[in-house]
Amino acid sequence: MKYFLAVVKEQGVNRAAAALNVTQPTLSRQMAQLEDELGVKLFERGSRKISLTGEGLFFSRRAEEILSLVEKAKTEIYEPVADLEGKICIGCGEISAVSFLPELFREFSEKYPLVKYDILTATADLIKEYLEKGLVDIGVLLEPVDLEKFDFIRLEKTERWVARMRSDNPLAKKKSVTAKDLMNVPLILPRRMNVQGELAAWFGEHFRHANVLFTSNLSMNSVIMVLAGLGIFIGIEGQDDIWDKSKITSVPLEPEFCSNSVFAWKKPHSFSPAVEKFIALMREKYRER
Repeated sequence: MKYFLAVVKEQGVNRAAAALNVTQPTLSRQMAQLEDELGVKLFERGSRKISLTGEGLFFSRRAEEILSLVEKAKTEIYEPVADLEGKICIGCGEISAVSFLPELFREFSEKYPLVKYDILTATADLIKEYLEKGLVDIGVLLEPVDLEKFDFIRLEKTERWVARMRSDNPLAKKKSVTAKDLMNVPLILPRRMNVQGELAAWFGEHFRHANVLFTSNLSMNSVIMVLAGLGIFIGIEGQDDIWDKSKITSVPLEPEFCSNSVFAWKKPHSFSPAVEKFIALMREKYRER
């Protein structure tokens, strides 16, 4: 799989062979054997470079995941407990619950300075998928999300939903906006289907008349569309203080609409000592909140 991914990266067997320090015939033979073993064609071979078939693209994604797990397992096996080190991978969305993480990182790093952190930003659905595959250790998830396969801590802090718009929009002067206020403007909604369902319930009978021009998985690109005057983004307040208030205004929805967030991790699962101790710290600090 390492050889295969090298060929994908270099877009050619000759360049990959040089990078891997193996001969071109050896690498070509390895790739032919891999295709024979899988029973599919992985590459479209051109005169100058090769490209992936559909099956090759699928296999490349799985190969990256598998090798990532292998490296993670090797790191976890050799982590010395007495002198704790390693890496903790945390997946999170652009939500205000992320503000809990710096306190946890600071306290944990004081005890275990050799431990490092990897933060993946994505939607709750993708983070949940990565949690199930073992590619992420802990998720900071915005509900609604199916937590049947996870242990979790539901955080007291709620995520308030707002209409995010250009500051020169007439609605920006209002203290709150209703579903009726949003009927005559193009809207940008979250891409997650279960979240759209909850928003549809908030809009009520107005939802079937709403002009949903865009859906988007993360806030940053949505705000770019808002700044371009293409619509109003309905999303959680999240890290609202990072936006330039002279250009972007967030107005709460009326009636108020809030969601909960959770810290979640896979059950049952064998974690590295570093992750186990980090989960213990989370339980200690937030279980009773």
